[in-house]
Amino acid sequence: MQTIEAFEKEIKMQIDFLKNFTAQKLLSDMQQRRSFFCGTGDSFVSAQIAEVFSDFRARSFDPLDILKNKKLLKGVNLYLISISGNTISNIKLAKIAKNATAITANPHNKLAKVCKKSIILKYPHSGILTSGTISFLSSALTCISLVSRFQITDFKKIFRSAQMATKKIQLEGKIYILGNLYTMPIAMFCAAKFYEVLGLDAHYEKIEQFSHTSLFSAVKGDTVIIFEEKNPHNYKLQSHLKKCGLNVVQIQPDTKNLQEYVLFFVFVSEFIALYHAKKRKLGDCYFVQAKNLRKASSSMIY
Repeated sequence: MQTIEAFEKEIKMQIDFLKNFTAQKLLSDMQQRRSFFCGTGDSFVSAQIAEVFSDFRARSFDPLDILKNKKLLKGVNLYLISISGNTISNIKLAKIAKNATAITANPHNKLAKVCKKSIILKYPHSGILTSGTISFLSSALTCISLVSRFQITDFKKIFRSAQMATKKIQLEGKIYILGNLYTMPIAMFCAAKFYEVLGLDAHYEKIEQFSHTSLFSAVKGDTVIIFEEKNPHNYKLQSHLKKCGLNVVQIQPDTKNLQEYVLFFVFVSEFIALYHAKKRKLGDCYFVQAKNLRKASSSMIY
């Protein structure tokens, strides 16, 4: 099985995973205020999701930031998110933290052995190394359930809606994915799928900041994807961007449930990458073929 096929298989596996997902015990408001969530890559996205769903009672950090300012750890319960459990920066941080909990897939990996406690993620997978989908969803929903009551019910409808919404999306030129509050972490996740699966030049940014900064790097034909519901501000932004010759895409989930809202954009991110991989007749994800880049990445991560 090639890695694009594995990517598609794991996207579909998420439906059965959601049927059987077990939420964690909700942390009290006081516990959340003493909690830091850390991770790298997709796991950093999960950490940021924990922060926003806690209404910013909990905090998200890049592990290197805390390693450079260790006094932040005083009186803190640290949640270290890592699927592999072998990320060097997380392990270093776990060794100096008094109260560290690993959120990981293997109870016997390096991170789980160093941490005081572990939350073990259980999910099916293809058995093939590919761009993260179901592994990310497992960590993201686990983080959400730690800081808010888990409320996703109609996940099949969300999955189908995202699938239909992405089939006609065209990607041209540089790609800018814009989000706000709950969707900003997912904009980062989406860019990661574009990097890993397609090797595309993608950028993630807050909607308001885009107009002040990255907009000035855009040229005619570039693509702007907005991860937020339609509103007067975004309508105005779309209108101006289209006048500049930019390809603007905005899709809106049919739900008021914030957890389902975020889940919709997770699925959208995955489906856009998958459909464009198929359109380009790719057999393998870009990161698998880019061996030198992968070697450089692994040497820094592990």
